[in-house]
Amino acid sequence: MFTALQSRFTLIPGVALGLALAWSAAAPAAAHELEAKKGNAKQPAFDIVKTDIRIDSAKNWVDFTMQVSGKAGAAKPKKTGKFAGAPVFSYVWPTRIDPAEVGFEKGSGTLALAVTIHPDFDDTPLFATTGADWHTHWVVLVPDDTCGKGALKVRDIPEGSKPKLPKTWPGIPLFIDSPGYAPRFSGPTVSVRVPFDDVSLLKNVGFDGITAGLQINASAHAPLLCVKNVFDVASGDLSLPGKVE
Repeated sequence: MFTALQSRFTLIPGVALGLALAWSAAAPAAAHELEAKKGNAKQPAFDIVKTDIRIDSAKNWVDFTMQVSGKAGAAKPKKTGKFAGAPVFSYVWPTRIDPAEVGFEKGSGTLALAVTIHPDFDDTPLFATTGADWHTHWVVLVPDDTCGKGALKVRDIPEGSKPKLPKTWPGIPLFIDSPGYAPRFSGPTVSVRVPFDDVSLLKNVGFDGITAGLQINASAHAPLLCVKNVFDVASGDLSLPGKVE
């Protein structure tokens, strides 16, 4: 089962994700959204029911939305008091949007919008929120077996390299951006409204939904931030079958 799931994740160019659980594949509920089988995650706060990405062409907004079976945002990691080994909880929308669209190096990995919380460190230096508050990031995900066979990480920035990064990069040696978009929680739903210069470029772009736990490396060295525990995947196989509409 592990091998079969891992081979299906190669549908995302350059990305693989090993999972120890079998999920039932989700069928599109509409052209723009994905429905997920209820009960895939133990914690209702991370049990995905539906996820979508919608365009508001009139205002050049893109709305990212995820619905879970419990109360979104209710589960939070416990503070450890240390950066090394610090846990991170997240709601994530992996997409086929090129990272260059938000200021990263072109073709540098899988661009994802993430709503995260991590009480042990702050990576939102330009805004009133802190790491202990739910906040948003753009991240670039790539595979790295150091995080676990077939697992993902947020792409590291090697010492001495100077890749193209967004203006609101928080100074951490990762392909991560802290754009300051405010996540909204309402009962079972978490959503984020994101501005784009030209939303028409995103029409029909593929996406998926993930709830996951990440962890700072215990040695605080590369790989710095690994995806350590996937709670649920909307599609079931991370094939990004949703279409931005």
